[in-house]
Amino acid sequence: MKPSEQYGKLPLVSKVERIEREVQSFSPEELSAFRQWFTGFDAEAWDRQFEADVTAGKLDTLAERALRDHAAGKSTNL
Repeated sequence: MKPSEQYGKLPLVSKVERIEREVQSFSPEELSAFRQWFTGFDAEAWDRQFEADVTAGKLDTLAERALRDHAAGKSTNL
């Protein structure tokens, strides 16, 4: 599905589609550099979202369940 179909009515050529075309035109060296940069960028964004979810208590139920399961002997040592 194209970004313009996925996100509703966007301009004929969305920003994402322009970026996709640009990335497809990269040389192998440029693609390698972009991939390295994007991996770090994406990891940092994921970390920020995870921390925000922790702070907001969104993982509390999962943590409580894991602790209950562990106390009940439903876990194993790694």
